[in-house]
Amino acid sequence: MAKSKSSVGRRGFLKGAAAGAAALVAKPPIAKGQQAQAQRPAAPLPSATQVAFETGTPPARVDVYTTDRPGADFMVDVLKTLNFEYIFANPGSSFRGLQESFINYGGNKSPEWITCCHEESSIAMAHGYYKIEGKPILCMAHGTVGLQHASMAIYNAYADRVPVYLILGNEQEIAFRRSDVEWTHSVQDAASMVRDYTKWDDSPVSLGHFAESAVRAYKIMMTPPMEPVVICANGQLQEEPMSAEDRRTLRIPKLVVPSPPAGDPAAVAEAARMLVAAENPVIIAGRVARTPNGIKLLVELAETLQAPVQDRRFRMNFPTRHPLYNSGNVGTADVIMGLEVPDFWYVTHGQTPINRMGMETRSLVKPGTKLITISAGDLFSRSNYQDFGRYADVDMALAADAEATLPSLIEACKKLITADRKRAIEERGKKLADQHRKNREQDIEMAAAGWDASPVTTARMAAEIWNQIQHEDWSLVSDLTFVSWWPQRLWQFDKPYHFIGGHGAYGIGYGAPAAVGAALANKKHGRISVNIQCDGDLNYAPGVLWTAAHHRIPLLSIMHNNRAYHQEQMFLEDMAARAQRGIENAHIGTAIKDPNINYATMAKAYGVYSAGPIENPNDLGPAIKAALEVVKKGEPALIDVVTQPR
Repeated sequence: MAKSKSSVGRRGFLKGAAAGAAALVAKPPIAKGQQAQAQRPAAPLPSATQVAFETGTPPARVDVYTTDRPGADFMVDVLKTLNFEYIFANPGSSFRGLQESFINYGGNKSPEWITCCHEESSIAMAHGYYKIEGKPILCMAHGTVGLQHASMAIYNAYADRVPVYLILGNEQEIAFRRSDVEWTHSVQDAASMVRDYTKWDDSPVSLGHFAESAVRAYKIMMTPPMEPVVICANGQLQEEPMSAEDRRTLRIPKLVVPSPPAGDPAAVAEAARMLVAAENPVIIAGRVARTPNGIKLLVELAETLQAPVQDRRFRMNFPTRHPLYNSGNVGTADVIMGLEVPDFWYVTHGQTPINRMGMETRSLVKPGTKLITISAGDLFSRSNYQDFGRYADVDMALAADAEATLPSLIEACKKLITADRKRAIEERGKKLADQHRKNREQDIEMAAAGWDASPVTTARMAAEIWNQIQHEDWSLVSDLTFVSWWPQRLWQFDKPYHFIGGHGAYGIGYGAPAAVGAALANKKHGRISVNIQCDGDLNYAPGVLWTAAHHRIPLLSIMHNNRAYHQEQMFLEDMAARAQRGIENAHIGTAIKDPNINYATMAKAYGVYSAGPIENPNDLGPAIKAALEVVKKGEPALIDVVTQPR
């Protein structure tokens, strides 16, 4: 390890300062005339508190603990080799050694510390950052309470197959727990509370152990299916000095991330044969596009087969203006292929609506339809958290990464297409393009309904945003479930960063911090990040607005302020209607009114430019235009829009 360049050392000055202070307060030699007096019983010395109050300065300490090379310095050396750009964390004493080493020894560069106001927000920010940049982020959490705060966001990332690297501070050695706080914030098995929804964890007991586990965790995390990992950083390892043996023998393992697993060639060839022979094939896209190349490959496969792509919107998988986008029907398909679809059974089956008693299921596909899946989800699953859905009866299941398998599948399909099949495939493509055009015309017609209504319709809001950003390099960094998918129905999505995708486990409180994390990823590229922000979600952890303001993260947030947890209100209305009790009380426990929350004022309090609340739709366009000017200058901005429910 490199030695400190300073002649004193970065911490050695403390020892020198302590010695100097000790000299100032040392007793002077006793004169002969004073010996008798010195032998008398001494009066009680004043307490440290009394000295502080009477002199204004605390008593000098002569036992200051110093070291030039704590274990945390080596841990930082290890983590720097993993090339994290940022650390997202709310400060916590259990990783104080690592934090100090990162900001001083590591220079607060590569990674740079980003201050978060909540552990849940830090993980969600890392979630959003990865889905734009394709790079994982290092997060830290403080002991038991920090991990409890972070747990929901970890579960979201797990369910969304997003890698998040978490260092968890812990004081496992009981002799080093200095207070009741450290006892309550430390634990015997620190990662146990999230083990069901992380891919791997470890609690290293030595610096060499930490080095191996830190590199192994990254390797495991980045191998599909990608999911969060946790490394517990013992406080003793962080803060105690490195031994002479450590300095001589410690090494950092070499990181080699495995290639994503591709499908078996024989199985790929059989799948290609079924797809080329099909009269009405349909492709279901789940989390296909891990990289920008994934979109290109999916477009190439769809065009080769002239097969429609039903996008589940978990990722930016397919251009929305492409004539094969969402233009097919699983009910008429004779071959359906699911690519990284987490609940394929749900795609092919219908269930009894919530407002009816009992549960009945029915197949949505015609008899004899062949079903194919390609998914890395078959390579790894958990028992307790069952986000994989019902068991799907398929004809072929390729346990492989879909994106890695697409090149060989495309090549196999091309080899099988004869001149006759090519003519039939091209004819099918023309029909699908016509259907796509009709779908878009219908969406535009529907968007015009209630155009001048107040509260503002979600379609009008989406259209006004598009009018302002369509000629910019933009990125939509929010989910669209709660605004009826209007941006995807009206805007033109064709770049990998145009859409961040869904939540994962739909844990509320994800949206605002994920948008800030994604906007940080977009910042270096100069993109305009747009967040359509649900009001209920922002109230979970609004402190992330401060993080955006403090770190100068340009982000345009448009509030979808419908003043309710509206999906839950709809569920209550369904339940009340089923029981024939009327729906007039469904607002109880679901409305966010009386008083109405002014999100523009909230944003101002956190240092964010804001405008609103806006209720007149004609005021929306000018407000967005003004806010965009702020964002282009490198600052966040928020527009509070009072909206209709969905």
